[in-house]
Amino acid sequence: MMQNQQAQQNQQSQQSQNPNQIANPQTGELPKVKGPEMNDRDFLNDGLSTCKYITDSLNIAIREASHQQLHNDLLQILNETHQSCREFYHLMFQSGWYKLEAEEQQKLDQAYQQFNNYSSQFPYNDISPVN
Repeated sequence: MMQNQQAQQNQQSQQSQNPNQIANPQTGELPKVKGPEMNDRDFLNDGLSTCKYITDSLNIAIREASHQQLHNDLLQILNETHQSCREFYHLMFQSGWYKLEAEEQQKLDQAYQQFNNYSSQFPYNDISPVN
């Protein structure tokens, strides 16, 4: 009987979700009521947020690095940090803790057309829009 109720709740939950949402089912046991302690999702989310902050800061440092070797070292660190961000994101997405929303094709086409029209404003004629 308990399994039937749980199956019905899962089905209702899936039906009420946004049809444009891209997500995996959540894995692992998360508490129904969140306490002050951190769980796996909290740790991954904190790691991803930290990675994003670090990459933003490294981008500024790289642009302003006055020494070539420092620039190169920071660029290497930035690349490794981006890879870590990707791994955090992938773990969260696989676990169902990171959801995406698909955009409607019409909105994508509008954005493409808008930015495609900007090509007429380029200072050089030999630069063509991305196709």
